[in-house]
Amino acid sequence: MAYAITQTCCNDASCVSVCPVNCIHPTPDEPAFGSTDMLYIDPVACIDCGACADACPVDAVFPVDRLAGPDTVFGDLNRQYFQDHPSDHAWSAPAFPRSLPDGLGPLRVAIVGTGPSASYTAQSLLRTTGADITMIDRLPVAGGLLRHGVAPDHQATKRIAESFASVFHHPRLTVHLNVEVGRDLSHAELAAHHHAVVYAVGAAADRRLGLPGEDLPGSLPATTVVGWYNADPTVPADAVDLSAERVVVVGNGNVAVDVARILLLDPDRLAATDIADHALAALRGSRVREVVLLARRGPEQAAWTRPEFLALRQLPGVEVVVEDHPEVRAALADAAPGSKAALLAGLPLETVDTAAPPRPGKRIVLRFLATPTALVGDGRVEGLRVEDGRGGGGTVAAGLVVRSIGYRGVPVPGLPFDEDTAAVPQRAGRVVDPVTGAPLPGTYVVGWAKRGPSGGIGANRACAQETVDAFLDDAAAGVLPVPTGGGKELARLVRSRRPDALGLKELRAIDRTERDLGQAAGRPRIKFTTVPALLAATRRRPR
Repeated sequence: MAYAITQTCCNDASCVSVCPVNCIHPTPDEPAFGSTDMLYIDPVACIDCGACADACPVDAVFPVDRLAGPDTVFGDLNRQYFQDHPSDHAWSAPAFPRSLPDGLGPLRVAIVGTGPSASYTAQSLLRTTGADITMIDRLPVAGGLLRHGVAPDHQATKRIAESFASVFHHPRLTVHLNVEVGRDLSHAELAAHHHAVVYAVGAAADRRLGLPGEDLPGSLPATTVVGWYNADPTVPADAVDLSAERVVVVGNGNVAVDVARILLLDPDRLAATDIADHALAALRGSRVREVVLLARRGPEQAAWTRPEFLALRQLPGVEVVVEDHPEVRAALADAAPGSKAALLAGLPLETVDTAAPPRPGKRIVLRFLATPTALVGDGRVEGLRVEDGRGGGGTVAAGLVVRSIGYRGVPVPGLPFDEDTAAVPQRAGRVVDPVTGAPLPGTYVVGWAKRGPSGGIGANRACAQETVDAFLDDAAAGVLPVPTGGGKELARLVRSRRPDALGLKELRAIDRTERDLGQAAGRPRIKFTTVPALLAATRRRPR
């Protein structure tokens, strides 16, 4: 029986390299890689060896005959992909690990960030070079998107962190946490102590709607909500008010789907995850019964991925309905098999009175072709005014409006920044002068700061390799700047600027304590949710 890849696919292609018959596609060297929702296994070519299942870092690969319940659809999705995209499974040219020529001497590389793109970069450098690596993060704990972005009920996705464990135990790695480049250290100071600096700072800001009333209390970016339930220590415990019965989420990408799902999921199911304790308590007392996912465009242009939406349809105790609209009806009637619109087949089409209180029970309302025009309320959000393109629309009564229309990068002091793309101008990972296009020696970028907020966790693997390849080429060409200081000098500088900076010893103490607390409660970990609590955890004695 063939294997199939399921919802938790991370797209990092660890499975591709171990498949003996090249039956997993798209591969990293194929044009479609990074643009599909997930990877797929050809059931005809699969020889049932199980190598892909062993290599998968997020346990997303299973024999088709073992799929049960809502996961059975993934056997069909894997088969359908190869019906639509026939492949001869021919091997591409072999790729061999890169290395540096002899005689370069010891190299030092700084990586700003500790999330997936930073970790993939460090992993590649530690495996293929003898360089000493310094990782720096503005927070007192590592993990980035893996810790503070992945929804708590997606514990399988978080397992990819286990593949980075060797990075944070490597003897050539130094870590400085609770240190912000641009505040505590300048780019110039960091560069003076390293041959190269790689920025893996993500896209920390949100895109705004630009509407009247957007700054009213009760109007939040998805970045705040996601950070709130994921224990981001920069987000207050009381940042999200769940006293309203209806919530509107503007947007319908995966983050919007995550927010809707977490708000309506049975808290008892979340109690076995690493959700922030304050969020779990708030969800237990929540009055939210209805979440409206609002989108300007139609069903075919929905931004969610198929696996995420299929999971949303299977949410226990939550009804999913589609707001009735003539153009939506037409889109569903004309939907091609496998299309975004076809995913809505079988869902009820209803006219929902969103000016009135929600009806009993929990439900998600998918409202397409609705343009928000203003947030309204006396002192705080009480509703969202919308237009439906037919001369109507009205106001959706809601006490919480969450904008989830995309993330946006923020400038790093000392680096160029493209306001149009909200990313660092670069070429193949090399940071370039936006005017001349010339590369800035020894300065690189990776992840969302490089390509914009697109692609999931696994997409950072290929992205990191491109940047590492650029660094290796520059090192071999002898164009890297020579640092004037070393690791000890940098450590003294960090301590003088941030006496509360943390290192690997403290990071491991936090991890150990969170896991110990979680084990006692039957959870993966119990996260510390504030900076003082994280700092205090470094002084706890291990069990």
